[in-house]
Amino acid sequence: MKRIVVAGTGSGVGKTTITLGLMSAFKQKGYVVQGFKCGPDYIDPTYHTAVTGRRSRNLDSWMGNEDIVRYVCKKGSEGAHLSIIEGVMGLFDGKRATTDEGSTAEISIITESPVLLVVDCSGMARSAAAVVRGFQSFHERVRIVGVIANRVGSEGHFRLVKEAIEQQCRIPVVGYLQKEVDLTIPERHLGLVPSVERGELQPFFNELGKRIEKTVDLDAIWDLAEANELTSAPLFQPKQTYDVRIAVAKDAAFHFYYEENLEMLQAYGATLVYFSPLVGECVPHDVHGLYIGGGFPEEFAAELAQHEQVKQSVAEAIQRGLPTLAECGGFMYLTEGIMTTTDERYYEMVGVIPGYVRMQQKLAALGYREVTGRKGNFLLEYDRAKGHEFHYSTFVPRKEEKFAYEVKGLRGCKLDGYMDKRLVAGYVHFYFPSNPLLVER
Repeated sequence: MKRIVVAGTGSGVGKTTITLGLMSAFKQKGYVVQGFKCGPDYIDPTYHTAVTGRRSRNLDSWMGNEDIVRYVCKKGSEGAHLSIIEGVMGLFDGKRATTDEGSTAEISIITESPVLLVVDCSGMARSAAAVVRGFQSFHERVRIVGVIANRVGSEGHFRLVKEAIEQQCRIPVVGYLQKEVDLTIPERHLGLVPSVERGELQPFFNELGKRIEKTVDLDAIWDLAEANELTSAPLFQPKQTYDVRIAVAKDAAFHFYYEENLEMLQAYGATLVYFSPLVGECVPHDVHGLYIGGGFPEEFAAELAQHEQVKQSVAEAIQRGLPTLAECGGFMYLTEGIMTTTDERYYEMVGVIPGYVRMQQKLAALGYREVTGRKGNFLLEYDRAKGHEFHYSTFVPRKEEKFAYEVKGLRGCKLDGYMDKRLVAGYVHFYFPSNPLLVER
C-alpha cells in the first residue's frame, strides 16, 4: 500500500502546486494515482480529479469521525498504485488553535500515512532545518519522512538547504522547485470548473509533472510512501433501502457535492438523475426529491436568468411539495435574484425564497458549522448534523425569515437558513456521513 500526505508549514507554501506536480509525474510514469484533500474543500479536489482521472475525495476528521475517515480513504484508494493526500493550511492547523482536531496532522495519524513536508525556502538556508526540526518534534505520532524545498533560488541554494536539513533532522530532502512565475496555478476560484472540465489546463499539468520529475526524486517518494493496509468498518449499509429517484443539479454553476453524500443516497436505494439548469434542462419528471448543491451561480447569473422554463420547473416542483435541499449556490439560485459585483447588475432567479443575494468582494463566511434543525425542518427537526460555509455573498430578506436551523461556529450561534414545507435551504454545505438520517429523510 502506497500512501503519502503532502503537508505544508503554512498556507501558501505551495502544497497544491507540489501535489498536482507529483500526481502528474507519477501518472506520466504509468501509475494509477488517487487524490484526497484534507478538510472541506471543493476546489482542490477538482484539480486532483482533472490530473488523475479519478474522483478526488475529502478526508475530514471534524465533520466525520475516525471510522468515516478511514473508510473513505480505504475505499477511495481501491485500484490505485499510490494515494496522495493534500493537506490543508499548515500541518497542525485545524478547527481551533489548541487542538489537532480537523488538521492535516490528525488525518495523517488516523490514516497511518507518512508525511512529506513542503517548506518555502526562499530567503533561508540553515534556518530551514530549524523549521523542519520544530515540526518534527511537535507531535510524536506525526511521522514526517521527507521534505520538498519550494521556491529555492537556484540548485546551489537547494544544496545548502538539503545539507542543513539532512544533517540536523535526519530525514531526506527529496527535491525542490525553483521560483518560476510561468508555473503559477491559474485562478482557482471563478471560472475554474469550465476550464478544467474542457481540458484547457492539461498542458499546464503535463508541464508541471515534467518539471517535478527533473528536480524531485520520485523513486525516493515512492519508497517513503509505504503505509499499512487500512482497516475500517463497513459504512453506508442501511437496514432499509428506498426505491426513489432524486434529481441532482450538476453543471459548472452547481457542482459542489461531497462524493460520500451522493454515494450514501445511492446506498439507500436512490437513483440519481442529473440535470443542468445552466444549459436549459428542467427538473426531470417522475422524481421524488431535488438536491441543488453549491457552486458559482453568480458567475453564470445571466445565463441562469434567461432560462425561464427551467426556473419555472424548479419553482413548481418546490411549491407542490417536492422534498428539496439547496446548499449555498443552490440557496442563492432559489432566491428572487442575485446582485453581482462584476457588473453591478441584478439577475432574476427562481424566486421561491423571498429576498435576494448581494455579492461582495470580502469573504462573508468561512468555517465549520454544527447545525441543529428547527421545528418543521423535514431533514433535521431537533436533530444535528455537521457541515461548513464558504461564501462571498449575503442574503437580504424581503420579509420575516423562516429560519431552517441554528448554526454553531467559532463565533457563537445564530439562526440561519430558510425552510418552507419540504424545502430546506441555506449557506451550509452538509456532510451526510455526520448524520445518516439526513439521507433517509
